[in-house]
Amino acid sequence: MRSTLLVMTLLLSFGCAQSGDQAEKATEGTTLNIADDVGERLKQYAPHDMTADLSALSDEDRAVLDLLVDGSRNMDEIFLRQVWADNPKLRADLERSTAPNSDAARAYFAINFGPWDRLDEMRPFIGDLEHPPGAGYYPIDAVQEEIEAYLDAHPDARDNLSGLTAVVIRDGDDFAAVPYSEAFKEWLEPAAAKMREAAAMTSHESLRRFLDSRADAFFSNDYYQSDKDWMDLDSPVEITIGPYETYEDGLFGWKSAFESFVTVTLPEESEALARFKAELPALELNLPIPEEHKNLDRGSESPIRVVDLVFAAGDTKAGVQTLAFNLPNDERVREEKGSKKVILRNVLRAKYDKVLLPIAQRVMAPEDVERVSFDAFLSEVLHHELSHGLGPGLITVDGRETEVRLELRDLYSTLEEAKADVMGTYNTLALAERGMIDQRVLDTLEPTYLAGLFRSARFGLHEAHGRGTVSQFTYLLEKGALEVSEDGLFRTVSEKFPSAIRDLLNLMLMLQATGDYDGTKEFLDTYGKATPELEAAIAKLEEVPVDVRPSYPQAR
Repeated sequence: MRSTLLVMTLLLSFGCAQSGDQAEKATEGTTLNIADDVGERLKQYAPHDMTADLSALSDEDRAVLDLLVDGSRNMDEIFLRQVWADNPKLRADLERSTAPNSDAARAYFAINFGPWDRLDEMRPFIGDLEHPPGAGYYPIDAVQEEIEAYLDAHPDARDNLSGLTAVVIRDGDDFAAVPYSEAFKEWLEPAAAKMREAAAMTSHESLRRFLDSRADAFFSNDYYQSDKDWMDLDSPVEITIGPYETYEDGLFGWKSAFESFVTVTLPEESEALARFKAELPALELNLPIPEEHKNLDRGSESPIRVVDLVFAAGDTKAGVQTLAFNLPNDERVREEKGSKKVILRNVLRAKYDKVLLPIAQRVMAPEDVERVSFDAFLSEVLHHELSHGLGPGLITVDGRETEVRLELRDLYSTLEEAKADVMGTYNTLALAERGMIDQRVLDTLEPTYLAGLFRSARFGLHEAHGRGTVSQFTYLLEKGALEVSEDGLFRTVSEKFPSAIRDLLNLMLMLQATGDYDGTKEFLDTYGKATPELEAAIAKLEEVPVDVRPSYPQAR
């Protein structure tokens, strides 16, 4: 009885954890405080019907697909609250608004999962409440120093409060953890029910096993076994669903966000890329760092899937759309089984046609524009994802066994994404020497990489992930691997490009291998500042969409 009453008390606290003067200010009269240019902001996202090739699916597969879409819609509702506990109230205010720009504001709110513009460093476009660094995971008024001081004074509470799957609330003068299974029970229950129904219907054993174990994990908060089951998933219809990435947690980078991808597999395309997974041990050995820092014991199953996306929900749908991913993030699973790389073919094609190629035509030298290719873009995305499974993971710092993620904290995702960009290019060059990369891809690799940097830089030059992209620009310019003409057009310098990529990768990997938070901060402070040439180039891209705004016509 005591534990039940405690949970009820904590849940009531969670419901009002982010209330107070700031929250009231944000929702009071929001329909009268919408940014005048919200309609122009909306144009940054090009509408696109994200269609998939369903021709190979049986009637059973299609029925399973519909159930998984139905269950996945709950991830939108959970993530909306993970971004900010008062988002549902603000959404209701918007629905009632009759202001002239309300339609655009509603659409832009849906894209951003809240009133903060993800393409403008999370500044508000509704109201004037600053984005809480801890999103909806912590009390809105909590600051990093306060929580760190509490953990220093209460070391026994550290594991619960820093856990990936618990919301932190105030409990009197203390902090307390509410597990996701309780905080989001209202949406996890129907999601699990649809998944169990699909599991009972499917004849594909690996899909049935994953759906059942992941549904169990929603209530145990232990995702280890279901992550392993997901690694073994091999079915015409596949789903990736649960709490994964920690980007939304700007306080500590601890808390995982719910998301879902419902996809159909493309076996021929997957087989064409699967040959690269056998090269992962050799690629690890080839990394430009001392042997003692190489991760030679990590699992190397690393299946590769090329899929078409049918429906996405939650974290992955916020702002810029995911075009590929590498999961799971649990280092225990990675050590045991490796990680799975999933390429979303139809998303990749949409971004190439509507964003990447138009960017190259405006800011790159003509001779480099001619060498940009979709095949190289696909290759770079694949090797970016493969690179997340390479390099330091579990490390030792001052005699402690720990993880890179835990040591670099809020800077981890910024450095890790930049590392994957650089390592993907480095590994492609290494594979070319082994005769495993088509010459056409190799010939177009450098300018396509450069065009990809411009595409990523537009997500925000000064926000966390943007700083990782900018650091690549700045470093490569300093080393002469990139040049800018008098008329502001960029081009790659092939004579210096490979060595500069190698040196940059060494720098990034050593920051990870040593868990050097201060060194990572210094690196990003030094190289993560946009040069005048880069800012001028970005300014030329105003008429090019920043990303696509998908609709899912095949999702019932």
